[in-house]
Amino acid sequence: MSGAGNPTDLLVSRHVRAGRGDRIACADAEHGAMTYAELERAAARYAGALTAAGIAPGSRVLVVSDDSVAMVVTILGLWWHGSVPVPVHPTLHDSDIAAIAANCAAAAVRLAVAPDRADRLVAMLGIAETPAVVLDLGEASDPTRPAHFAPDAELLVQYTSGSTGHARGVRHTLTGIRAVLAGFGSVLGLTPDDVVLSTAKLSFGYGFGNALLFPLAAGASAVLLAGPADPFAVAAAVQRHRPTVLCAVPRTYATLLQLARAGKPVDLSFVRRAVSAGEHLPVDLADQLTETFGIALINGLGATEILHIVVATDPAAAPNGSLGRSVPGARITVRDESGAVLPDGLQGRLHVAGDSVALGYVDKRATKPIFADGGVYTGDIGYRDAAGDLHYLCRADDLLNLGGYKVAPQEIEAVIRAVPGVADCAVVASRDGHALEEAVAHVVAAQGQDAEAIRKAVRTAFKHDLAPYKRPSRIELHEVLPTTSVGKLARFRLRGSGVVTSNGRAPHDDSADLEESA
Repeated sequence: MSGAGNPTDLLVSRHVRAGRGDRIACADAEHGAMTYAELERAAARYAGALTAAGIAPGSRVLVVSDDSVAMVVTILGLWWHGSVPVPVHPTLHDSDIAAIAANCAAAAVRLAVAPDRADRLVAMLGIAETPAVVLDLGEASDPTRPAHFAPDAELLVQYTSGSTGHARGVRHTLTGIRAVLAGFGSVLGLTPDDVVLSTAKLSFGYGFGNALLFPLAAGASAVLLAGPADPFAVAAAVQRHRPTVLCAVPRTYATLLQLARAGKPVDLSFVRRAVSAGEHLPVDLADQLTETFGIALINGLGATEILHIVVATDPAAAPNGSLGRSVPGARITVRDESGAVLPDGLQGRLHVAGDSVALGYVDKRATKPIFADGGVYTGDIGYRDAAGDLHYLCRADDLLNLGGYKVAPQEIEAVIRAVPGVADCAVVASRDGHALEEAVAHVVAAQGQDAEAIRKAVRTAFKHDLAPYKRPSRIELHEVLPTTSVGKLARFRLRGSGVVTSNGRAPHDDSADLEESA
């Protein structure tokens, strides 16, 4: 799986040539199902429209769209034409979309938003709007041959989800796409009979692989969900489409578990494989999901800079709290601040080398410190155990420095989650009155629980289960924790000022209680 070519051949046309053109490639609630033959014809038609509109091959084209059959056609049509899609989600603010368009120097934009917003964005962006995607398919008039991409030429720009508040454009290649298909694709093990449903969106690396690359490469079928991935919508989509493979972030699985425990119908009996990535999967949550739903979970770690998952657990084994091991083709090391490889047992920065590593960022000035030492630093802190399994501790920018001690917030969060009546939690760094770093615990009480009683129980757990220097200075109560558009915890929002607690009051300061316990 090497050499030049075009992704549309790898993902669509080869299935048509092999006589599988009548199989369902993708489906959504608005358009319905589209076969591989129809998808090929629609992509060729859209490429022809791009040529007629004067969109230059090789140019970057911003695609502002929620997940849909039309978005898949847009991306494939842009590739067919030889352009570089830059997918972003429409929930982004207009100013964020404008900043991305300027950052990547987009030559045109494809807008799948309300007409009044489309007019506003076109005026704001000052670039051409591409032709509309036509999904009522007749024969394409004299379709052109797909464009040729060199193996290491840019063919996709993905902007990071911004869980740290700073999105960057990552430049991917055909070599990278082939690498993830041979890497995590071999672990996932899709067949043409699989139906894949991803709650993560196409505009983000995790969702792009789940809902486009892996299912289409396998000749399988992808279910495309528009709108927010709230638990009721996901549960309804699961019941309607009966996917055999489900891909989501841990928080989505947790909300499905809550629905099931509340007596709502959540049937995952037809799911043969479930993938969890995007944030840390607590081992107790994995155990509860297996016990309740009987699903086999793959826990994985990836990053936009490496296109998709590069470390994964064995799908035949129950998650044990680790991230598992490198997927084929990925080389993972744990390194110190100087870039030296650390021995097993010592924590450091995760470094990934291999063909899925991107070319770098659109902003070349941001590339050097991240893309270094023959690969890329994912921004995660972890260690490798004696058995060879990798373990995740936290994001590098989430690591707490408490009185000179480095503490992973997940260690404190594990204590909070063990308290009966806690529905969710997060621990982040803040600053005290002397501008010194302190830990703040943000806690969500389960429905029907007394929030103040939960606060007291969490405080007691800190006294019993944490060393004094690890104990948060404050406990703040929330009705819900903020998330990004892909459902990941948005820690950067919790670090800001002016957070809203469940009772509408200023955050409660537990420093006196906790200092006394120390």
